Amino acid sequence: MGLPTLEFSDSFLDSPEFRERLQCHEIELERTNSFIKDLIKDGNMLISALRSLSLAVQRFSQSLQEFQFECIGDAETDDEVNIAQSLKEFSQLLSTMEEERKRLIQNADDVLISPLERFRKEQIGAVKEGKKQFDKETERYYSVLEKHLSLSSKKKESQLNEADSQMSKDRQIFYDASLQYVFKIQEVQERKKFEFVEPLLAFLQGLFTFYHEGYELASEFEPYKQQLQFNLQNARNNFESTRAEVEKLMKRIRSAEEDFKAPSCFTMEGYLYIQEKRPLGSVWTRYYCTYEKSSKMFAMSNTDARPAKVFRLRSCVRRKTDSIDKRFCFDIEVVERHGVITLQALSEANRRLWMEAMDGKEPGSYPFNAVCFAAFLNEAGFNFVKKCIELVETRATAPSNMQLDADAWDNKTITSGLKNYFRCLAEPLLTYRLHKEFIRAAKYDDQKYRVRAIHALVHKLPEKNRAMLDLLTNHLLKVSSHSDQNLMTVSNLGMIFGPTLMRSQEETVAAMMNIKFQNIVVEIIIENHDKVYLSVPLPQAPSSRSTPRRTKAICLSSGKRKARLYSPALCLADNDSEFL
Repeated sequence: MGLPTLEFSDSFLDSPEFRERLQCHEIELERTNSFIKDLIKDGNMLISALRSLSLAVQRFSQSLQEFQFECIGDAETDDEVNIAQSLKEFSQLLSTMEEERKRLIQNADDVLISPLERFRKEQIGAVKEGKKQFDKETERYYSVLEKHLSLSSKKKESQLNEADSQMSKDRQIFYDASLQYVFKIQEVQERKKFEFVEPLLAFLQGLFTFYHEGYELASEFEPYKQQLQFNLQNARNNFESTRAEVEKLMKRIRSAEEDFKAPSCFTMEGYLYIQEKRPLGSVWTRYYCTYEKSSKMFAMSNTDARPAKVFRLRSCVRRKTDSIDKRFCFDIEVVERHGVITLQALSEANRRLWMEAMDGKEPGSYPFNAVCFAAFLNEAGFNFVKKCIELVETRATAPSNMQLDADAWDNKTITSGLKNYFRCLAEPLLTYRLHKEFIRAAKYDDQKYRVRAIHALVHKLPEKNRAMLDLLTNHLLKVSSHSDQNLMTVSNLGMIFGPTLMRSQEETVAAMMNIKFQNIVVEIIIENHDKVYLSVPLPQAPSSRSTPRRTKAICLSSGKRKARLYSPALCLADNDSEFL
């Protein structure tokens, strides 16, 4: 039920009902006044919270801006470049949002707090002042009225007339105060409808403008987000394949123990204990030693920061066990010194490696690694690959209602055999000789030059290698054309066949980190198969890196972006997918 109406005519009667209706309005205005006070208090708390949130987001954004991604290796893939740059893009996105939030906070006081406070003080405050005046005049009027009514009728007529005239004036003053008070109450009750609500509407408009800015940024962010999701999925796939290779390397090194020799510019290197003769006996001192077989240079340096001692090796002989109380010893003779230098290896296997490197008189032998299968680029190899491809492509193009031979191998077995053939080649299809050049080509900034450089390198391959690569990549191009059904995109195929067609001659973690570039090489050959094999390569000097590579990353400020070619949520099939 709403508030009762206040009639001006009731002011003259000043009845109890009028006073009751007036009190209803007074209670409502007091309630409104208290509500506005609480609303202003809550509004200030909200603005303070928004300000604190804004500062926290700005600090978070600054942290993202200042962090510098570092990746393993001397170059980064396009995926890594975009991922590394993404933190700065996130920072820029948050900063843009915070600029709009700052405007919201700066305008909140003028839009919300000040108008509400002004309405409360000026309008509701005026009603309170009117009530004070009305109460004062009411008390005065009824006090005068009582005195006037108490006058004796025996007073002179002139005195009574004067008293009546004064009473009439006092009554008019009371009526005026009552009318003004009623008018002001009604005015404020009506003003409340817009002067109270308009600031709230304006504040919400600013708030929703901020949210709309977020929506607009989210719309602009969508293409970037999809491309970044694709980059992240590629990085995850590369991580899985690289991790598997690194884990295999770790297990091989662990199983080899001291028999394993890491690739190095030296024929042999590592710690040895050297017998140093002293006046009161001899001591064994640990040195880090290196030996280069072609020049026969033997160098040793202790843990102190001193120059290494370098000698030219003359001979190496294993020390007989019964001639010394130490194990794993051997003697060397050098040109620069007379007599022998006695060395102690870390184990029997370690001594055998040192003696083999130095052509010792009693050399050990390397452990024999049996090869259970060897593949060759000969007629049988070509026939095997052609047969595998023919079977896979025939099944892929066969109608769904066609009855296939149940006894024949399934596609997964065939494709696994195909990949195993390439893995077991004595030398990878893209050869050890051109391995570093292919990797270097994949690291160029200019994508067009990458294609030209790899195009030229493919034509440097031996004829059989090039023919086999043509046969395989032509098949993989057909497979990728059906990626919407088999999920084998060019990116996925590169990840699967990169380590198969290219592998480093050195088994090191650094070489494993280049697997991602091996994948890029295979991707480029598949995507540009017709160009690579149907046109003559045009040599061209690589473009120099005049700007940092990361400036070429995708970004939100690059304007309209090219539509993404791949699904953002890649559902990757197993490496042994039956669709290969």
